[in-house]
Amino acid sequence: MKKNLIFFALAIFIFASCKHEEGKGGLSGRAQKNLDAIHTVNKAFESGDVSSIDSVVDASFVDHTPDGDKTRDSLKIYIPQMKSADPTAKMETIQEFANDDYVAGWYRWTGTGNGTLGMPTGPYDMQAVEMVKFNTDGKAIEHWSFMESREMMKMMQNMGSMKDNSMNK
Repeated sequence: MKKNLIFFALAIFIFASCKHEEGKGGLSGRAQKNLDAIHTVNKAFESGDVSSIDSVVDASFVDHTPDGDKTRDSLKIYIPQMKSADPTAKMETIQEFANDDYVAGWYRWTGTGNGTLGMPTGPYDMQAVEMVKFNTDGKAIEHWSFMESREMMKMMQNMGSMKDNSMNK
């Protein structure tokens, strides 16, 4: 009986170890593929190059934004515009979590905005949590962004002063 218990415990340990080694950081292969897809999109935002977007974002993609739902094509237009609005933009990953269906990330953006595309004019340092849902093929199908209230207020104040300045011209 004792030998069977030791064998059973050893089998569970080996199975758990193999499972842990399946992906980086103990992630399943599918979860790792989802995380890799997020990194591809993040690199596109940093470079402005959207050539890899179709490989990781599904044609049915929906980006839930304050301005309404956007599509994959909207994303491919927006990324180079963002890079143009702030060529100095940098993104830091604070923490990421992934499973077979979702990736959640806490990110920090820094740079110097030119006041377009809802970005502040001048230096900025802001954080947000991004949530992305994936299909079984490892392509992003939905995205949500949640920004700290005080960060949102700073952006709104900058946008208000931009409107005031444009009205005075």
